[in-house]
Amino acid sequence: MDDNGKDGMEQEEQTDQSLEKIIRDAFRELGQTLVAFFKAPKALWGINVPYVIEGLVYFGILTILGKFCSENVGLTDEQAGWVYSGVTGGITLAMLFLGGVSDKIGVRKALVLSFVMFLLGRGLIAFSGTMDFGQGILSPMFFIMASGLLIMVLAYGLFQPAAYAGVKRYTGPKTAAMGYAVIYGLMNLGAFFSGFISPFVRHRAVSIFPPNGLAAVFWVYTGFVAVALLITVTILTRKTDKAAVARVEEEKQESGGEEGEKQEDEIQDDGKTEPANKIHVDNRLLYLLVLLAVGALAAGIAISNGRLSGNPWMKYLAYVLATVLSLGAAADYIYRRPEHPFRDSRFTFFIFVLIPVQTLFAHNWLTLPYYLDRAFHGQVVGDYFEFFSNLNPILIFVLAPLVAGLTAKANVYKMMIYGTFVMALPTLLLAVGPNVYLFLTYVLFMSIGEAMWQPRFLQWIAEIAPKGKTGVYMGIGQFPWFLTKMITGMYSGYFVATYLPKPETGEATRSGTLWLIYALIALISPIALVFAKGWMNRGMQTRAVK
Repeated sequence: MDDNGKDGMEQEEQTDQSLEKIIRDAFRELGQTLVAFFKAPKALWGINVPYVIEGLVYFGILTILGKFCSENVGLTDEQAGWVYSGVTGGITLAMLFLGGVSDKIGVRKALVLSFVMFLLGRGLIAFSGTMDFGQGILSPMFFIMASGLLIMVLAYGLFQPAAYAGVKRYTGPKTAAMGYAVIYGLMNLGAFFSGFISPFVRHRAVSIFPPNGLAAVFWVYTGFVAVALLITVTILTRKTDKAAVARVEEEKQESGGEEGEKQEDEIQDDGKTEPANKIHVDNRLLYLLVLLAVGALAAGIAISNGRLSGNPWMKYLAYVLATVLSLGAAADYIYRRPEHPFRDSRFTFFIFVLIPVQTLFAHNWLTLPYYLDRAFHGQVVGDYFEFFSNLNPILIFVLAPLVAGLTAKANVYKMMIYGTFVMALPTLLLAVGPNVYLFLTYVLFMSIGEAMWQPRFLQWIAEIAPKGKTGVYMGIGQFPWFLTKMITGMYSGYFVATYLPKPETGEATRSGTLWLIYALIALISPIALVFAKGWMNRGMQTRAVK
């Protein structure tokens, strides 16, 4: 064998060893995540354990909320989609306005208050399905449920920022990254558990809570919230809080002066971004455009519900007008703020071009439960749709550290392209028609794609942000996710009603067409990222992740 052959074999052997080491390290990271949970300071347990419960309850409710709205409250599928939009989009807005509350009243008080609100809100949701309050969008049942959902939305806007503030408070320089990894993984783990609890309770409570036992599931979830509240109050005391903070201070001192100097520099850099004198901005036109947009949207919804007379085409005209006015308001807002991140065309393109593929996230609760319940009606998958709807969270819990290890040195932008393709393409499998094996294959590869690109999203924003503006860019980078949840919820109900009719109607499902349309929408993102690659990378030094 010549030298070239030997070199090739050695290189291949080295590559195999490297791959083996990467996989071994990835599994070690997963193990360390679990170990870190059990070795965490006691105060952090007061956040992590309730966070598992909250993940279980929140995603469990999202999974069955559409079915509850359609079968119990008597809403149309389109109206149920609007409820989803209000809940998921409202949470994003609530976090925007309530995110700073924990800074003012403290992490412990903020978490206790949020769980008290969760208890009240979810209790109202359960109560709405327990007694006969009538049906329909104007029924007392709907208003009781809507009141509970509103309280839940406000509570969640308080809860999640407070939980992350708690992780920051109770972790030091050496444990912060692991602390955030644990809390992200635990919410996914909780979501997976809901897939077992919901069908178990639902099937056994149909006779007690007709017509489908969903009210019983809501009561069980309310009980879990009470347990989470009790754990928070019991574990997260002033004593454990002080002990955890003292431990963090010791870690900071042990980390040495270099970390402190770095932190001080970051503080100074952040300080420079704050203008000494705030410039007054005339927002009168902005307020007018927003008011008119809300009015147009309300008119369109009123015409759709028959509350306002008018030709059917007028509702679409109202929706178009609301869209145009909203775009005008956004343009006016950005025009009057020269330093706004949206003036950065690359940044703006990047975060908005991901909306099409992000719709698949929203369809995990907007469409998937309906699809499994109706397209697989009478089969195991349909009877236990909650379990199969929540396979993605447990896959992400396992896959995220594995994919991170395998792609640690990959180019960030390329990973965005590959990841969005891997996430969007498997949706075409569902276009073939209802098939359990194709569905499971879709969930697996969709989850792999999510694990490939989602962690890189904020990393790219951090790289593209000008010096001293990383935090601002990070915050605004979440705005398209709000739009995704709102927009997807507005049309998903129509698609569900059209392509996934209720079994009792006797109409055949056309799920293949529905998923084909969703796949074509999702593929817009990776294709656009490919075509924009040269422009996006121009003038920027692309760095490998180390």
